[in-house]
Amino acid sequence: MQKVIKVKMLGKFSIEYNGRCIDDSSNRMRKIWLLLAYMLCNRAIVISVDDYISLLNSKANNEPLDPNGNLKALFYRARTLLDKLDDNAGHKMIIRCNGSYGWSSEFETVLDIEEFENLCYRSDRCDNAAERLSLLTEAISMYDGDFIPKLSSEIWAIHITEYYHRLYLEAVEKVLSILYELQQYDKAADICQMAIKMEPYSEALYQDLMQCKIALGDRSAAQTIYEDMSELLFSTFGVMPSDKSRALYQEACKSVDMTSVPVGIFRDNLKETAEVNGALYCEYDFFKVLYQAQARAVARSGDSIHIALLSVHGKNEKQLARRSLDTAVENLKSMCLPISVKEMLSPSAAFLSLFLCCRRQTMKTAVWSVNVCCVLLISNIRILRSTFTSAFNRWSLLNAHRGKRKTIKVFSNKAHG
Repeated sequence: MQKVIKVKMLGKFSIEYNGRCIDDSSNRMRKIWLLLAYMLCNRAIVISVDDYISLLNSKANNEPLDPNGNLKALFYRARTLLDKLDDNAGHKMIIRCNGSYGWSSEFETVLDIEEFENLCYRSDRCDNAAERLSLLTEAISMYDGDFIPKLSSEIWAIHITEYYHRLYLEAVEKVLSILYELQQYDKAADICQMAIKMEPYSEALYQDLMQCKIALGDRSAAQTIYEDMSELLFSTFGVMPSDKSRALYQEACKSVDMTSVPVGIFRDNLKETAEVNGALYCEYDFFKVLYQAQARAVARSGDSIHIALLSVHGKNEKQLARRSLDTAVENLKSMCLPISVKEMLSPSAAFLSLFLCCRRQTMKTAVWSVNVCCVLLISNIRILRSTFTSAFNRWSLLNAHRGKRKTIKVFSNKAHG
């Protein structure tokens, strides 16, 4: 019985034969693995010596003095590497053909990328839902990562990586569609979590996962998923979640059916679960709703509402390191207003303090900034400024991380009233 050469290229690059395995874990043989990968992916065609030389020198500033000699040396080392699989395996697997080199057709060689592609195409031609689900599930389980990550910067590998990555996402979408029809939300959630590891910036996958958690009754998990996604998208791309994501988040926050409960239960449900002090930390969507509610209230009462924007910088307005800004954010979240400030407010003036801590990282400069937006329903702007002044004078942020002094600027504007 002929032995099979099994080649894995999804997630890592390895070659298995005769019960032995070699892989690309060593970073000192990159060009050898590059040769082997290119040869295996194109084993059905004849590759010229010039094509090999162009492949190896695509990133080199200067062409080597003896490219043919270098190529022969690399193939010698490649054959020596393959000899670890079996005696004289290198010369049997890599053969000379028409003055060039190629992969021997005498061995049955199975590539996982070809098996993965075949499963995806078979599922498209299958009419039976159960069999189609089985094929797609098997395909998804084979996808351990993108095509040979260590070669992802190679020009010839880029389109291959994109092709199989797209096939994987399409397979995930088809599986989820079938599982939703079967109402197998637990399995769908597992598929979503695996897919998010492969595509961490896909908002659609987070939406699917939230839908699964809501259908399973785990609304708190759906809320956590939204919050993690929101922070990831904003810190990486500076964008907010879509309307669909926000709608799912609001659905996840509906913990009790309020259509047929006594007012006492309704009131208790609105209370916070623990006694807390200081500012309320919330997502932007709820911040916006609460602000609009207060704006309508002051429009009727004649009071004024002010917005204060706090920006944290280093000395001379230099940007701070991310670790320092993370410390600043945590200190801002834990800030409590002093009693003396509360006493300054008139009994008729309601006081609302909302925290929105936003961290943004620009893709090019990797500069981090912190803004905290607070809405204060105070009729006197002087009280607004003294509130922050007295609070920050007592605050550890001014003497914080690594002995670096932070500067806090307060900008305010009369928003309504």
